[in-house]
Amino acid sequence: MKPRDMRDLVWFDDDDARTEVLFETERIWSQLICLQGSQGLGPISDAGSDAIVSVLAGEVAVQIGKSRTRMSQWHSALVPAGTELTIRNASEEPAVVQVTTAPPPSPAV
Repeated sequence: MKPRDMRDLVWFDDDDARTEVLFETERIWSQLICLQGSQGLGPISDAGSDAIVSVLAGEVAVQIGKSRTRMSQWHSALVPAGTELTIRNASEEPAVVQVTTAPPPSPAV
């Protein structure tokens, strides 16, 4: 086993949300999303994968299907397979979000 320090994957791009794959196997996939300013990601979805969205730092506005909420550090939400997910930074501070899916999303995602 070789652990990863997630802080090594955290950096921000002035133009777009930045994503970095944390882990990927045949059965699970996880990435970090780094957002600043009004940056966002989505809508994205995968018909064959459930996902967990966890806020590691900052505050984000999350839309899962037709439901919307704000999430701050240490909050998580489940995204059922086939449901659209949109994430947007919701404060002046940067945000870091971890998205984990099982099984991994299809290559078209």
